[in-house]
Amino acid sequence: MADIEQILGDLNKDSFVSLLKNIIGESKYVQNNPPELIPEEDRVVTHVWNSLLPYSTTTGGGPLIVNHVSYFPKRGNLIVEYPGTEPGKILSFVGMHMDVVTAHPSDWEFDPFSLSIDGEKLRGRGTTDCLGHVALVTELMKKLGETKLKLKSTVVAVFIANEENSSITGVGVDALVKDGLLNKLKGGPLFWIDTADKQPCIGTGGMIPWKLHFTGKLFHSGLPHKAINPLELGMEALKELQSRFYKDFPPHKEEQIYGFATPSTMKPTQWSYPGGGINQIPAECTISGDVRLTPFYSVNDVMNKLQEYVDEINENIEKLDTRGPVSKYVLPEENLRGSLTVTFNEVSSGVACDLKSRGFEVLCKATEKVVGHVKPYSITGTLPLIRELKDEGFDVQTAGYGLMATYHAKNEYCLLSDMCEGYRIFSSIISQLEA
Repeated sequence: MADIEQILGDLNKDSFVSLLKNIIGESKYVQNNPPELIPEEDRVVTHVWNSLLPYSTTTGGGPLIVNHVSYFPKRGNLIVEYPGTEPGKILSFVGMHMDVVTAHPSDWEFDPFSLSIDGEKLRGRGTTDCLGHVALVTELMKKLGETKLKLKSTVVAVFIANEENSSITGVGVDALVKDGLLNKLKGGPLFWIDTADKQPCIGTGGMIPWKLHFTGKLFHSGLPHKAINPLELGMEALKELQSRFYKDFPPHKEEQIYGFATPSTMKPTQWSYPGGGINQIPAECTISGDVRLTPFYSVNDVMNKLQEYVDEINENIEKLDTRGPVSKYVLPEENLRGSLTVTFNEVSSGVACDLKSRGFEVLCKATEKVVGHVKPYSITGTLPLIRELKDEGFDVQTAGYGLMATYHAKNEYCLLSDMCEGYRIFSSIISQLEA
């Protein structure tokens, strides 16, 4: 086991930083915020391809099999395979996505679209999520290609497109799964490399984006008794909805086992109305937000319950708490009733990784060996694609070597030392699975 780790050695820092510099230089063009910003992941593919090509079967320089799979122009995925000697024995690193969230240079203390170095800090959009991981796994595959190490396991790396916008389908890993191109990865652990802080992330949350629309009656604010105030209706109805949600979906006992930072939550994040004067009670308003759901509850059950709550409030709108002596949601003399509706955008389910699997075992041992301790954690952030992979029969485990503190944040950076430890963890995983 030790021989494999010795042969793979430590991360080649100069090579890694050079590759990352090239990749971060493309980050401006792989921002994912359609329709304005459509990423061109093939820009990143080019740098990964060029790095691996000398060790590939394409040039005859090595054993790496490199396959560019594209479903849309300029938006490719890259599957890199280092063949093993035992058919069906597989180890895979997946999830290193080649798109990023948006960055506004005026908000940053440095240029987000070029790599800058401040001591151990490697700074730029994508260094933590997830272009740093793209470069890291590329260096691992490159080292395998250089050493031509004899392994029983086939090691596969899948660099994917379009992870940052799950509302657009048929571009990245979902299309690869549909086409059966990842089926053979079921032969061993699949490590999804897209989290942070060097510890195994064993649970993620589901997400239900919701929108509540409230209808009242517009009137002068000096005559509030002639209005139905949709803002007050919204505040009171949302309070009732949240109270019922937390009663029906309380903290689950499994959340402690998985170390979730929070239980399931429902909260508003946006409020809008059509506009008008400050002396005018509006006719309508909209409150939007999300439910973050631990994987021990069903997103369909929650949506059904939220619709049920809304229907019951509408039927009994006059019983809802009001704000002051003339606040009301019914005007009988005008045969008017306030009302609310709920709609949902695309939902995703959370995942609880298998804590008894071989993948989890080797990830924990490797982390403890390299980092010095292992403390798995869970969050109600979403990784929409891995639940589908688990449901398809993959042994999915998740990890990452950027910094949660800068994840999707302005002034994003990662630490070179963390990436070096990530490389050694990968080497340890390979070594353990060869035993």
